[in-house]
Amino acid sequence: MKDYLMYLIKRILSLIPVLFVVSIIVFLIIHITPGDPATIMLGEDATTEQIEELREDLGLNLPLPQQYLNWVIGALQVDLGSSYFMDESVTSSIMGHLSPTISLTIISQLVALVIAIPAGIFAARRRGTIADQSVMGVSLLGMSVPNFILGLLTMLVFGVILRWLPVAGYAPLNTGLWNHLQYLILPAVSLGTLQAALITRITRSSMLEVLNNNYIKSARAKGVKERQIIYFHVFRNAFLPILTVIGQTFGGLIAGAVITETIFNIPGIGQLTINSIERRDYPMIQGIIFFVAIAYVLINLIVDLLYGVVNPRVRLDRK
Repeated sequence: MKDYLMYLIKRILSLIPVLFVVSIIVFLIIHITPGDPATIMLGEDATTEQIEELREDLGLNLPLPQQYLNWVIGALQVDLGSSYFMDESVTSSIMGHLSPTISLTIISQLVALVIAIPAGIFAARRRGTIADQSVMGVSLLGMSVPNFILGLLTMLVFGVILRWLPVAGYAPLNTGLWNHLQYLILPAVSLGTLQAALITRITRSSMLEVLNNNYIKSARAKGVKERQIIYFHVFRNAFLPILTVIGQTFGGLIAGAVITETIFNIPGIGQLTINSIERRDYPMIQGIIFFVAIAYVLINLIVDLLYGVVNPRVRLDRK
């Protein structure tokens, strides 16, 4: 237990350089991008003196290293600064837009898992058959179609033509579970399709690798039921690679929500990001990207720690 705790501490400490590098890259990209927040805020009719005065008030006239250092000091105190265009802090704004993104991300991941794991197991059990080829063909199509195109198609078919679901918008959970879900089904399918395709292919390949082991053949020779072999022996041992991809795709869903939320007019982190980029709201953009980076590395840390729960041998190897 002590060794595993030390491993956990080392993993957490290893995230610090990653976040540090991410913060530098984000800061530099934002500040070398054409466009001046002061000019956008004051409009084209503003004089040079007015623009320079506002730049001084915002701290934009300071050297870049000093601007970055000021931002890092604030971030360490959970203060990501204040928006240039909204009368609230970056942290408060992110928290206010977080709920729709979390709901969309979780439902998208559930959609992906409900489709992908059964499909991957089904294809692995029928390797080389038409059924296997069909599943792989559909998964390849799912990986090829951009989520914004799929989103527009689902809006057209299920929202406009069939009128089964709302075309766009968002309803908070406190308005009712079904009312909340019906606004998220189409964007969740749009966002989760790529993840479903990836997890399907990984599930199939991991299952096939375990199915070829001798102990599986021995279990069959002993008369163990096929369902028990598949779910208690094969899938359990094939789950680690699947878990890795689930963690990676879950983090990717947060980033992918930017486009999906814009298409479906969901007031989440994605839509906030687009609006901030259009207005060159530096503190907001930095805060959002840094928040997403933290979420991504934490999700992968959790997945890494779950390895020891799923397979105790992994935990022993790390001692």
